[in-house]
Amino acid sequence: MDLTGAKFRKSTRSGSGGGDCVEVADNLPGMVAVRDSKDPAGPVLAFDPAAWKGFLGLAKSDPSL
Repeated sequence: MDLTGAKFRKSTRSGSGGGDCVEVADNLPGMVAVRDSKDPAGPVLAFDPAAWKGFLGLAKSDPSL
């Protein structure tokens, strides 16, 4: 997986306390990368952009997630 040029960002809903946060890079061609903000050198999950969009739609529509 080539993460060259990935621009990871934290959610605007993340608190400033440095808790359990994820970072997302959605500027890569054909892939959305997700990592743990506390371990930026650790593993990265990669999603197809359509799958990521579907997940976001579900997460926004169901606040219990």
